[in-house]
Amino acid sequence: MTSQCHTSQLHCRHSILSGHSTKWLKLLWMLFLGFSPGSWAQQGTQPHSIKIEGDITLGGLFPVHSRGPAGVPCGEIKREKGIHRMEAMLYALDQINSDPDLLPNITLGARILDTCSRDTYALEQSLTFVQALIQKDNSDVRCSNGEPPIIAKPERVVGVIGASGSSVSIMVANVLRLFSVPQISYASTAPELSDNSRYEFFSRVVPPDSYQAQAMVDIVKAMGWNYVSTLASEGNYGESGVDAFLQISREAGGLCIAQSIKIPREPKPGEFDKIIKRMMETSNARGVIIFANEDDIKRVLEAAKKANLTGHFLFVGSDSWGAKSSPILDQEDVAEGAVTILPKRASIDGFDQYFSSRSLENNRRNIWFAEFWEDDFKCKLTRPGIKYDTGKRKCTGEERISRDSQYEQEGKVQFVIDAVYAMAHALHSMHIDLCPGYMGVCEKMDPVEGRMLLQYIRSVSFNGSAGTGVMFNENGDAPGRYDIFQYQLSNTTNPGYRVIGQWTNHLRLNAEEMQWSGGDRQIPDSVCSFPCEPGERKKMVKGVPCCWHCELCDGYQYQLDELNCDSCPFDMRPLKNRTGCRQTPIIKLEWSSPWAIIPVFLAILGILATSGVIITFIRFNDTPIVRASGRELSYVLLTGIFLIYLITFLMIAEPGVAVCAFRRLLLGLGMCISYSAMLTKTNRIYRIFEQGKKSVTPPQFISPTSQLIITFILISVQVLGVFIWFAVDPPHTNIDYEEQRPPNPEFARGVLKCDMSDLSLICCLLYSIVLMVTCTVYAIKSRGVPETFNEAKPIGFTMYTTCIIWLAFVPIFFGTAQSTEKMFIQTTTLTVSMSLSATVSLGMLYIPKAYVIIFHPEQNVQKRKRSFKAVAQAATVSTQLSQKSNDKPNGSKIEPDRSQ
Repeated sequence: MTSQCHTSQLHCRHSILSGHSTKWLKLLWMLFLGFSPGSWAQQGTQPHSIKIEGDITLGGLFPVHSRGPAGVPCGEIKREKGIHRMEAMLYALDQINSDPDLLPNITLGARILDTCSRDTYALEQSLTFVQALIQKDNSDVRCSNGEPPIIAKPERVVGVIGASGSSVSIMVANVLRLFSVPQISYASTAPELSDNSRYEFFSRVVPPDSYQAQAMVDIVKAMGWNYVSTLASEGNYGESGVDAFLQISREAGGLCIAQSIKIPREPKPGEFDKIIKRMMETSNARGVIIFANEDDIKRVLEAAKKANLTGHFLFVGSDSWGAKSSPILDQEDVAEGAVTILPKRASIDGFDQYFSSRSLENNRRNIWFAEFWEDDFKCKLTRPGIKYDTGKRKCTGEERISRDSQYEQEGKVQFVIDAVYAMAHALHSMHIDLCPGYMGVCEKMDPVEGRMLLQYIRSVSFNGSAGTGVMFNENGDAPGRYDIFQYQLSNTTNPGYRVIGQWTNHLRLNAEEMQWSGGDRQIPDSVCSFPCEPGERKKMVKGVPCCWHCELCDGYQYQLDELNCDSCPFDMRPLKNRTGCRQTPIIKLEWSSPWAIIPVFLAILGILATSGVIITFIRFNDTPIVRASGRELSYVLLTGIFLIYLITFLMIAEPGVAVCAFRRLLLGLGMCISYSAMLTKTNRIYRIFEQGKKSVTPPQFISPTSQLIITFILISVQVLGVFIWFAVDPPHTNIDYEEQRPPNPEFARGVLKCDMSDLSLICCLLYSIVLMVTCTVYAIKSRGVPETFNEAKPIGFTMYTTCIIWLAFVPIFFGTAQSTEKMFIQTTTLTVSMSLSATVSLGMLYIPKAYVIIFHPEQNVQKRKRSFKAVAQAATVSTQLSQKSNDKPNGSKIEPDRSQ
């Protein structure tokens, strides 16, 4: 009967759990995904686990297997992340149990479970740890024979080492918290687990991802990147790690996220190809921050290689990548240059010796060791009832780890050992306080009270397996200490991970130690926009502070700062690189300029010719030709012509107060003198012949003195106007920066000039032009006067030609007002026009006389002097001839009467 009840023990236990559990277990099932108790029972009385007997039992959670495909909880074995870490716990237990100073006469045991890298499966497995804490009422439970069941007392787990993944730890921590079971993780780094109000029984010997995220932000900034994408495995570890990175990067500023992509927990076929294609939408974001599990990392690298993007993406991996070889196996070329982070660690020599000595014979306590052996040595063990696979080499059992297979200590081994030792030190301190002098576990520690043990855990402080301090803050977090690695492949005798820096609250990165794809030492770019060239401003892209377009500061603008251009002051122009302004060069009309050579040449010839005529007239002052030409007015007129030529030199000379004053005075004075004299002459002739038609009485004011007075009165108007101008606006110079300011500032010049506008210049000449026009009118009226009597016709021709010259001057002068060569063209046009008008006057009126005086002196003789009466008769005859000419048919010609 008893045997029968023993046989039905499983059935009874199932009945207890499914029908008569306490409210706590029911609450667990309600809270966590509605697990069916049948799924637990289907695996037997205990989940597949390792059992180590001891006085005090610790729980262990390790990802011995990877996540299986849909519908299958577990996949292939994980040699490094699973077996290495799990063996590290067994190694630590052996060390503690053999240490006479730590927990003397107390043996630590263990119950170690496989999480299969899946949080839901790990939760189901971890219910084993709380069986002994569930109070069950078995009074109404009977076996089939009616007797009460014999139920073995379940082992009591006082604390749990694990889990690995943050999502697994979070799920398990919610269960263990309900039963006050302390938990120390060796690898879970999600910032969420720092919340002491939700996970008060959770501690960890690795720093949280908030420290890791800060370190990764510092790394990205140290490499000069400002535009990156993020990849996160769905779950607490990946999502909270990326969230911490995003938050810290926002607070730090200067870092933009191109895309933040989540890898589904159960990715569909082609999912990783889509992820790579999506990341290429922002191809400038070559840097990829990846918080993902080992399997997802491997698939991302495979997809990048498949897309022929080897060397494009630059990965910055979290501690889940660390310095592991499994994620990059067969993908080394894609992973080249990847920068990874790992909590500061050291290789534990004792563990290497321990693990390399493990064999099938001496490690039977590890129920998964045979599976590891087959995977590690690529062979097959023969098992009863299992057909031998002829395609694989048969294991001999003589293989040795490290000798016959590749071996490198997994990165978290140190932390597994530290977690076990932290639990042991807490139990040791608790034993000293509760069981002083007692050998073994006293009543006060049987059972161990979880909340009290938690206080001892949070108070531990000792040097860990790597010699670094192990301690916890009020949230159960370890201090942040990280090693920075880079996977280097090219130009190195030993390809693999190389330490390139450290982070302990601040970053120390050896950039010269870094090496990228193809052995390049230059850090690649991962920026949205490259820095603008000098002289270009940033036009920001709305909503993306790291992206901008570069716009050249054009025209006369310079780069004020990164974002703005500003115009240079009116007297300055931008530097060639437009980073500032420089003084605009000052120019003036130089004597050597072609614009000056021609006017100067004409002026010199004119001055020489005028001087020659004046000297000739002075030398032959009393000769008939000189006297007949009206000596007084001739000298006045020649003086005006001389001044007209002279003004050319003042117009070209470097502007100054004196030069500007003489320009104002002489610019119009020379022409005024010339045309005043000619106007007086033509007016005298006109009045004489008009008067002669009416009477023989001569008109008034025709004497030389009267003529001079009239001329000087006309000249005084010009002089008076100039002096009024001096009083109102004293002469001075200025620099005109607008005149030569073309679109290209390189050709900008400031023109040094007298303060005379185009309008003031025309006003200065206007009086002379009025005199010239008036003189021309009189010349036209006097055109019928016989040429043997006066200079009316030469003066007329002079005025006609002069008018033509000045009519051509006006469009040239004002038509070039917008030209960059305005000053040169206008000055040359003005001086040449004045020189030509002076030359016409000199050539028409005086050169013939000088020629006769010098070369034909025989013609320079006294002719019969004519009285005013003779002049009057000549005027009458001229009028009659003109009338007859008008009455005669076309083609007839009337000869003038020269008998007088």
